[in-house]
Amino acid sequence: MTDLNPVLARVTERVRARSDKTRRDYLDRMARAKEQGPARMRMSCTNLAHAVAAAPGTDKDELKQRRRANIAIISAYNDMLSAHQPLERFPAIIKEAARQAGAVAQFAGGVPAMCDGVTQGNPGMDLSLFSRDTIAMATAVALSHDVFDAALCLGVCDKIVPGLLIGALSFGHLPVVFVPGGPMPSGLPNKEKARIRQLFAEGKITRDELLEAESKSYHSPGTCTFYGTANSNQMLMEVMGLHLPGSAFINPNTPLRDALTGAAAMRVAQLTALGDGYTPLCHVVDERAVINAVVGLLATGGSTNHTLHIVAIARAAGVIVDWDDFSELSAVVPLLARVYPNGGADVNHFQAAGGVGLVIRELLGAGLMHGDVITVAGVGLDRYTQEPVLDGDTLTWRDGPGESHDPAVVGSMAAPFSADGGLKLLRGNLGRAVMKTSAVKPEHRVVEAPARIFHSQREFMDAFEAKRLDGIDFVAVVRFQGPRANGMPELHKLTPLLGVLQDRGQKVALVTDGRMSGASGKVPAAIHVTPECAAGGPLAKVLEGDVIRVDGVAGVLAAKLDDDTLHARAVTQVDLSDRHVGLGRELFGAFRAQVSGAEQGASVCFGDPPA
Repeated sequence: MTDLNPVLARVTERVRARSDKTRRDYLDRMARAKEQGPARMRMSCTNLAHAVAAAPGTDKDELKQRRRANIAIISAYNDMLSAHQPLERFPAIIKEAARQAGAVAQFAGGVPAMCDGVTQGNPGMDLSLFSRDTIAMATAVALSHDVFDAALCLGVCDKIVPGLLIGALSFGHLPVVFVPGGPMPSGLPNKEKARIRQLFAEGKITRDELLEAESKSYHSPGTCTFYGTANSNQMLMEVMGLHLPGSAFINPNTPLRDALTGAAAMRVAQLTALGDGYTPLCHVVDERAVINAVVGLLATGGSTNHTLHIVAIARAAGVIVDWDDFSELSAVVPLLARVYPNGGADVNHFQAAGGVGLVIRELLGAGLMHGDVITVAGVGLDRYTQEPVLDGDTLTWRDGPGESHDPAVVGSMAAPFSADGGLKLLRGNLGRAVMKTSAVKPEHRVVEAPARIFHSQREFMDAFEAKRLDGIDFVAVVRFQGPRANGMPELHKLTPLLGVLQDRGQKVALVTDGRMSGASGKVPAAIHVTPECAAGGPLAKVLEGDVIRVDGVAGVLAAKLDDDTLHARAVTQVDLSDRHVGLGRELFGAFRAQVSGAEQGASVCFGDPPA
């Protein structure tokens, strides 16, 4: 076995020591839950009758006799979300496969599934990040019936997979396998889609022409094909050992996809406490799996949203990881993938070039991932260097590629796309922020220019349309966009507008306590600024015209002001009351009051809220 990279080893040990008490407390809770066993083994006849009343005859008999494993199906299906529409067929496949494995499967519950692509730039986006914790709670509600021996979580997109995992970890004494839906076939290339969006932003094409292009890009069931948060989720489930190996990027509604769905049910039935292969979720998700998740994110140029989600997922397992850990690992983990927005290829091309399995092989060989982990496929992450294939009707696994089929899409340790992981932690007198440098050309990674202040995405768009931003260098400060202010929406509508200005030769950058889409790139953006403005963060003291330095090379985010001047300024006050009415947002007042800061995962479930 290859020796661990010393930085990886040091960061892992630091996380382990930092998490000692919280991890022990978590494992103690899970051990007590395991000792109790499913409640159906001891519940009254009335309770059990309720649990099995709707089950078909054979399944009902098995459940009443308490001798077969009962698998919970928790699904984020809805047929508006293209990535989740294929999940409609999965429960029937799972139930039949469970019977073949001598188990029973029940649909335990559905969870919400918001499409950020639909809500971008609209009021519903304010609920997006909060929906993650709602999904976590809904997952826990489904499992709280306590009649299950294992669970299958069906989900793909941005907040759904993190929410499902956070919720499932509260029942971490159960084995859990995640079941993906797969990406849609390739359509209009993502780079061409971005070009057309910029043309529309400049008024050079009509809305009908834009819609035609968008419809060619998002055109069928399956996940969007760019490497945003949804597809980063699938990569994470692979490197954390929560999928069956190689299942992330198999297209939906294909024989191989269906075979993998059935195999997930058969596999989780083998992992329950009723057999000899007991593998609970709490043993799979430990500090090594969390570090592997961070490394996988860095090596593939994944979504910045996971600087929030990984922190929250880890805390749900009693593991405390922070942005300093991300930053230290980023310095030694090379970028091994060029997938849009970090390149021109989509995830189908990435899969064909070698995919996640090849990236894992390269990282394991360099000692940059923990290989000695527990996974749902067995012990050892090297199992995830294999790929699934059908031999007739039989699903089997074979060794995956040993080298890239397209070195322009999947690189190697010998020839990476960059020496670091393309995620930079920025620090300075305006707080801390993250920047996804892998999508930004080197010549655009440092901007020092006067601030232009905006308190909403709409304000920026109005200024752009009025041509008030033409011909000037500036740093757009879009503030009061954090979790306590308005739910920390993605500000993806800014990307094509800032891109237009950058392409005209202007030096532009973005600084915000909000989020950007996982698909965002090209323009330097210091995002997730913490402390956020609504919590009194120093970004709320910046005035129009203050010179701001955004440095993605040295890792600096600072106003060019002396400390006394900045400290003496009053925090800008913004009336946030009108941001929390209508479209259900008034229901989330408790979330805004209790949500933790971005560095703590922006969660109401885990992490301390700001004072």
